[in-house]
This record gives sequence, structure tokens and C-alpha cells, in this order.
Amino acid sequence: MSNITRRSLGVSLSLLAAPALAQGGFPQRNITIIVPFAPGGSTDILTRLLAERMTQTLGRAVQVENRPGGNTIVGAEAAARAQPDGHTLLMAAGTTLTVNPIIQRNLPYKLEDFAPVTLATTFPFAVIARHDGPADIPALVAAARARPGRITYGTNGPTTLTNVAMLMVLERLGVTMQDVTYRGDAAQLNDFLAGTLDLLVVAGSTALPVLRNNQGRILGWTSAQRVPSTPDVPSFAEFAPGLDALSWFGLLVPARTPPAAIEALNAAAVAALGDARIRERLTNDGQFVVGSSPAEFGRFLATQLEVWRPILSRMEVPLN
Repeated sequence: MSNITRRSLGVSLSLLAAPALAQGGFPQRNITIIVPFAPGGSTDILTRLLAERMTQTLGRAVQVENRPGGNTIVGAEAAARAQPDGHTLLMAAGTTLTVNPIIQRNLPYKLEDFAPVTLATTFPFAVIARHDGPADIPALVAAARARPGRITYGTNGPTTLTNVAMLMVLERLGVTMQDVTYRGDAAQLNDFLAGTLDLLVVAGSTALPVLRNNQGRILGWTSAQRVPSTPDVPSFAEFAPGLDALSWFGLLVPARTPPAAIEALNAAAVAALGDARIRERLTNDGQFVVGSSPAEFGRFLATQLEVWRPILSRMEVPLN
């Protein structure tokens, strides 16, 4: 993985100067950020935090529009077809521009339909067991070897990065388990608490409340490094060196958006990500705050396809 996924980029104080962002007549009206997920999830929460702060900086309302469906395809297509004037953005996730372009046969958009604004955050997934389940990663491996293919874990679908990350973990640990597909984290959590699902595989926004409410224990994170909000919880890389399965959130605009608009949006978004309150909230949700330049985000997107294409092929993730 690129180093951009392992560090937070510094935020210049000059980015906090709102008057500079309004020069050149942008924005001319309210701005919409399309979120390709339902309200209430980690993508939605991040976007609303940024939108509130960007509204203050840009002097125009930055609104959030949820357009879920089709493994993020519905929202992404809407953003790709929007007017390229900087007033419509997409909060993309790893699934949108990392997995879908590889496994979707008739995807109605492509990476070239977008211009990068900023890579906002990267984040791993947590693997959670109930208190009557395995106590740590070695115990999980032992249980999986004793019951090959019988331990169940929940994800939001076989073609999501959540499942791909878990497949990477299982491959590196040399064990097999059974994936159970759910329509969202809430249904997965209900079965986990009811005892009909052995493991949760979720992002920090779902995992950390489970931990804080003493509803389960996080066995490990799918990142190369530990998550700051849970310093005592190991990463799976400590047992499978080199493992680093991360997803990400980032802002993009339609291709051919004027560079001046992209520059203003980047400055406002990076300033928001530099806000201490927002950084604390995101860190507490298990995310690594980045806040990149457009060029850095563009390079990151290109390398992501190179990284994930052989992984998805090797793991035989089904084409849609």
C-alpha cells in the first residue's frame, strides 16, 4: 500500500483563510456531495462532518444527498453525469473505484469520468468475536483449523472490500470460514448479538461501539498498524506480516471540472480534515485522517487498481 495510507498529511494554516477560496467566482451556488450509501453509516457521518465545516469556509451551503444502491454504483453514476462545474461532488469509497471497476462487467462509469479532490481517510476493518468465542487471534486460528469452513463471519456482500479484506486475512492465516451476506451492519450485528453469527467484520464506526458497550471483543484490525483508538488491539499483520487491507473515503468531482474549482474544494476539505474536533471524531471511529492534494489522490487511485486487481483475481471474487 502507498505511504499515503499510513500517515496524515500536514494541514497548512493558510488553507483556513476563507476569503481566498471565494476568489474567481466559485462557488456560485450551493454545493451537493453525493453519498452512495444510506444515511447513518460511516461514509454519511464523515461527509456531514466535512460538509458543515466546508460550508463555513466556502460561504455557500454544502449539502449531503444520499443515493444508495448497486454497491455504490447508483450514486457514482449520478455524480459522474453531473455538470462539471464543481458544485456536485462524490464521496467515494474503496468499493466505488477500487473493486467495482475490476469486478463489474457493465459498469456505467469509469475512473476517467472523475477528477480527484482529496483522499479524506483510510481505514481497516475489525474482526469481532463474542465474549464466549475466541479470545485472541491465535485462538481464532486454532478454532478455524478445528472446524474448517464452519465458523461464520458477516459482510455486506462477496464483492465488497469488507469481504475481500477478510479473504486476505484467511488466506494469510491459512484457514477457511463461511461468509454470510447481510444488507448492512445493523442486520449483521443483530445476528451476532443473538448468537447465530460467529464473527463481525465491520469498519470502526460499527466495531468501536460494540467494544465500548461490552458486546464483543475486537480480535484484530486488517491494517498493517494498530488503530490509535484501540492501542491494545493487535493488527492481523502482527500474525501475518505484510497484510494491509484498507478501504478509503475520498472526494471527487466530474471530469473536466475547472482546476480553480477543484483547488477551492480541496482547500476547504483539507481545512475541514484539519479541524481538531473532526480529526478526533474520525480517529475515534478507527479512521486514519489523510487530507491529500488532488495529484496525490490521483496517484493513490491508480495504484489501488494495480494492488487490488491481482488480489481479486487470485481470490476468485465473482464478476457481476
